[in-house]
Amino acid sequence: MSKTIKNMMMRDYKNRMGSAEEAMVIGVRGLKAIDTTSVRTKLRKKNIKVTVVRNSLARKMFEGGKMACLSESLTGATALVYSPVGASIVEVAREVVALSKDHPAIELRAAVLDGTLFTGKTAVEDLSKFPTKSEAQGQVVGAAAGPGRKLLASVKGPGSTVAGLIKAIEAKLEKGEAIAKTA
Repeated sequence: MSKTIKNMMMRDYKNRMGSAEEAMVIGVRGLKAIDTTSVRTKLRKKNIKVTVVRNSLARKMFEGGKMACLSESLTGATALVYSPVGASIVEVAREVVALSKDHPAIELRAAVLDGTLFTGKTAVEDLSKFPTKSEAQGQVVGAAAGPGRKLLASVKGPGSTVAGLIKAIEAKLEKGEAIAKTA
């Protein structure tokens, strides 16, 4: 293959991936054509792309970038799974791990999240259990708001009790009833 064609293929890979800085490497050897189409269709519905790559060209494309650590996982029949529209690699891993249960020929090789490499099936499955960025932000906000909510409730509780007593006294006085001391 000529250098010009290789450069065109690398440009095509970059265009397909867009601004994706996180990806997952899967092995697709042994996956039948019907299963491949089914997997791609299910992932496409979630805005997740699958691109079968030439390993040497993908290594060159990754050089010096955040995904350079994936180069070691590029052996044999390889596909990159990624989301060019901003879905987190955690969401991608969740979908691929779920699909790998139905299609055991899918080999979970590696994934990269913010420059951190997750190698092997168990590591990728662990990654799929991580919270996404928005889920983590929600957890942090919930944890930060929790003590404030409790403090507000402890301040408001006695105040509302006193307010209830005052309303009861006011209602009795309006009816003309006497307020008696309890011994």
